[in-house]
Amino acid sequence: MANFNIDVKAATTYDAIVIGSGISGGWAAKELTEKGLRTLVLERGRDVRHIADYPTTMMQPWEFEHRNQLPLDVKKANPIISKCYAFYEGTTQFFVKDAEHPYVQEKPFDWIRGYQVGGKSLMWARQTQRWSDFDFEGPARDGFAVDWPIRYADLAPWYSYVEKFAGISGNKDGLATLPDGEFLPPHQWNCVEKYFSQQMAGKYKDRHVIMGRAAHITKPNPIHMQQGRAQCQHRTICERGCPYGGYFSSNASTIPWAMKTKKLTLRPDSVVHSIIYDEKKGKATGVRVIDANTKQMIEFYARIIFVNAAALNSNLILLNSTSNRFPNGLGNDSGVLGKYVAFHNYRGGISGEYDGFLDSTTEGRRPNSPYIPRFRNVFKQETDFLRGYAAGFSAGRNSRTNQEGHGVSLKDNLVNPQLGGWHVGSHMMGETIPKESNYVALDKGLKDPFGIPQLKISIDYDENDDKMVKDYQEQMTEMFTAAGFKNIRVRDDHRNPGLDIHEMGGVRMGKDPKTSMLNKWHQLHACKNVFVTDGASMTSTSTQNPSLTYMAFSARAADYAVKEMKKQNL
Repeated sequence: MANFNIDVKAATTYDAIVIGSGISGGWAAKELTEKGLRTLVLERGRDVRHIADYPTTMMQPWEFEHRNQLPLDVKKANPIISKCYAFYEGTTQFFVKDAEHPYVQEKPFDWIRGYQVGGKSLMWARQTQRWSDFDFEGPARDGFAVDWPIRYADLAPWYSYVEKFAGISGNKDGLATLPDGEFLPPHQWNCVEKYFSQQMAGKYKDRHVIMGRAAHITKPNPIHMQQGRAQCQHRTICERGCPYGGYFSSNASTIPWAMKTKKLTLRPDSVVHSIIYDEKKGKATGVRVIDANTKQMIEFYARIIFVNAAALNSNLILLNSTSNRFPNGLGNDSGVLGKYVAFHNYRGGISGEYDGFLDSTTEGRRPNSPYIPRFRNVFKQETDFLRGYAAGFSAGRNSRTNQEGHGVSLKDNLVNPQLGGWHVGSHMMGETIPKESNYVALDKGLKDPFGIPQLKISIDYDENDDKMVKDYQEQMTEMFTAAGFKNIRVRDDHRNPGLDIHEMGGVRMGKDPKTSMLNKWHQLHACKNVFVTDGASMTSTSTQNPSLTYMAFSARAADYAVKEMKKQNL
């Protein structure tokens, strides 16, 4: 029997384990397998194979039972996920329903999740901006949160590395606040968007309107064709899964690439319970998993472990990984695990109309739009709130159908709609300040369907966020007015935190083990063979969409981990 036990452990032992198969987990898997490590990827959700498991990707609106709308009973059963813009009849298979993974809301929080191979990389908005030193230096300048242990120079080559493989479209704009990358051709402007950009360039020195940078292949390079991916078709139904691989997802890119190495074992339906810590060895030795189908507990072992379960679930796993050495969660000597969670503030918006360019309109669709990088509190503190905000911008024309008349005249009116005027709009993406009072913790009584403690979430806006929304509305109103837009209307939708889908922190990086969880290589200070490279590792949020930074983090940390393994340091 002793030999049998040895054989069983050998069969469940790998060089590396990656928890999660989303954007960061897919990159970790790609890098570790390419470098020769036998790697196990654990995914709590079902398997989703590229192309084969995108059931609605080629469906037309009339092929949906409810014409692609959510039935009332689905909305009533899912009041949280139904708020998400990407959740509709054609995408319900990719989103976690409200009852499937319950959590405790000490304060209202809309937790948007995707549990399947690929995670939310199947449904993300695909905006990809680099950070700059203005972003990494933010906490050091104003003293809120702790100083990042890295700067832009540490990450710049890794941004280039992942951009070339993923395929990022954009224009080289030469902005210090938003470094240029390795870009494929940018998407095109329409005439009103270009007009607004030119107007802002003429009236402001620091307010730039640029074409968004997006993870879409506008012109395939050989590396994309080697992945089996093709040019984006501009169908703008990306969240159903793209059979062309036109946008970046783990399913179309990093996971198949890792599979080609023959070093990857992918295990769906594997709900991670906790990480195993060996008191004698002083390091983590494996992962406890609950099989989603059998509810059986299984253990897997490895020399290094990458935690990429998405920000809040990565916090949950570490909090639930207790031992005599770490009674409050793995690596939690500092006591900050689960604390200083932050997010992006999407509450503010503005709309207007423009009377010009009535001889022009748009043709076709575009999976991207212009972007306004942060311009507040960049070079100095100039407002009564900390940090700043970026913004989206777009313009378009809608058709107006005249439903008057009878017979032939009615038919002519219906088949010949008239174009209305141009409408313009913008939304904000503000940086929130990490605070100790914004935290997640394990509930002491409630369990999820797998017997794991439910996550208790206590996250809210503060006065700084309210001031930021007000400033965004005032500044954008000024900019819209300067461009000659009319009927300008501002809004604050007071949405709950979480609906931005950009929650970050809880396992933050830092220089001092007394105030942070991770070092500059994303290692737990107190458990060096565990790495966290998803949103949980973020020290602050800045204003950029974070996914590109997670990709770069994961590639950089994997490279370091393998080098340390070869040196016998891990």
